[in-house]
Amino acid sequence: MTDTKEKTMPKYVKFLFGGSAGMGATLFVQPLDLVKNRMQLAATQQERATSVQVIKKIITNEGVTAMYTGLSAGLLRQATYTTTRLGVYSWLFETFSQEGKPPSFLAKAALGMAAGMVGAFVGTPAEVSLIRMTADGRLPANERRNYKNVFDALLRITKEEGLLTLWRGAIPTMGRAMVVNAAQLATYSQAKQILLNTGFFRDGILLHFCASMISGLVTTAASMPVDIAKTRIQNMKTIDGKPEYKGAVDVLVKVVKNEGPFALWKGFTPYYFRLGPHTVLTFIFLEQMNGAYNRIVLGKSGTGGQL
Repeated sequence: MTDTKEKTMPKYVKFLFGGSAGMGATLFVQPLDLVKNRMQLAATQQERATSVQVIKKIITNEGVTAMYTGLSAGLLRQATYTTTRLGVYSWLFETFSQEGKPPSFLAKAALGMAAGMVGAFVGTPAEVSLIRMTADGRLPANERRNYKNVFDALLRITKEEGLLTLWRGAIPTMGRAMVVNAAQLATYSQAKQILLNTGFFRDGILLHFCASMISGLVTTAASMPVDIAKTRIQNMKTIDGKPEYKGAVDVLVKVVKNEGPFALWKGFTPYYFRLGPHTVLTFIFLEQMNGAYNRIVLGKSGTGGQL
């Protein structure tokens, strides 16, 4: 008897491609992550600057290559966070699908939030390393941590501050992931539908780019207060046995009190211009890898759908 069952892409390959696509996108947007983190950590009036001023200062004081400081941590974050998030979402999606019928839109949003939360927990050690590595250049030479790469950062943090420090800021990181996933799911879908209804767009890269940028605007506004709390907690130092912040709420209260309410959206521009393009680039890389796998391994045309 001939096996007529159509060959499909294995799940582990989908997860591998998803993580790889995220890592590929990070190669392009890492400088924006660096600028965003530096701006969020600027607590005094003297440190505050625009995105352009921050970039100019980094290049002048640290060199052009410094724009990619923390790249190894950024790549590891994608390898852990993105792969886990996609894997958990796919598993939950199948679990809550009934008789081949997919979950409702609200259910998908809830599944996305849950998957984002789990992925963020797994990715927090890389996130802590990324925040510290990108922040190092703003410190005086004698106060810098000078991690060589993400693995050196992980080992030294564990040795010098304890294993649990790798998960410092895990709660706001998970909260941010839930906000980002919920906002992106709702606004991306809605923006795509509205743009298609205008008659000026067809389903393709341009539509995905524009919808991603609109979605990124809403997502950035919604998630930045949680993101700044996460960034400061993960970069804080313990002085005389006392941590700089007690938790995410303490960060937000102190930021509003000392720097004003608009400081909660500090680094908005680089954060926004990182979020949209990162989504689009991830999508493009994913399409290319899916297409190549279908042609070379499965012997058929098409992308095989997205994750």
